[in-house]
Amino acid sequence: MDAPDRPRPPLGQRLRWRSPRSIELLGVVGFVLVSTLTLVMVVPNGATSASGIFWNDWTQTDYGPLGPADVNALVAVRQAGLWEIPVGQQAVDRAQSEVVRDVGATLAEDHLLMDEQVREIAALLDVRLPSTPNREQQRWMDELSGLSGAEWDRAFANRLRYAHGNVLEVLAEVRAGTRNELVRTFVQHCMLMVMRHISLLESTGLVEYESLPEPRPPERRPRP
Repeated sequence: MDAPDRPRPPLGQRLRWRSPRSIELLGVVGFVLVSTLTLVMVVPNGATSASGIFWNDWTQTDYGPLGPADVNALVAVRQAGLWEIPVGQQAVDRAQSEVVRDVGATLAEDHLLMDEQVREIAALLDVRLPSTPNREQQRWMDELSGLSGAEWDRAFANRLRYAHGNVLEVLAEVRAGTRNELVRTFVQHCMLMVMRHISLLESTGLVEYESLPEPRPPERRPRP
């Protein structure tokens, strides 16, 4: 006789979403998150997904299959906090512009809360998270530590705006196709925060848009 399926804990039972202050003030979000709802199926090791990708690296969890892209999204959120929290706190003391000081304080506050949440989720899904910023993030932190005044403000706005754009792309791809219910909910929550932070950083008037990566042309993107 087959063993009965283990019931999945309700999403809200063990994890309570606590929105950062800036997200609570968002109101109606000025963009639409479009996703395709896919029926979650238990796929045996060695089988392939609908796209033909092997599922060997996927793990079954109480919230649905967990894939490498899901894990990468959680790691990206964790690493964002590891450098944006101290840099945001540093802005309060080192930034020349009052606007930059306020933006830094908001980013630090939001990431402190989001970091707590991503660690809770990683524990539920048995995902190992990093404890230090990556090499590029550490280089940005070292750069900022050697600057002051208006130069510090400009570097702060541009490095964080670039980083938030990268994270948003990672989160959007996972939100569109993840098979994991918990990751899907958390990633959408993170996307709201990242969009808010992008707007705040751009409000400083210091973002150099021409230095940002260009959107990929249609021929280099998957067909919709």
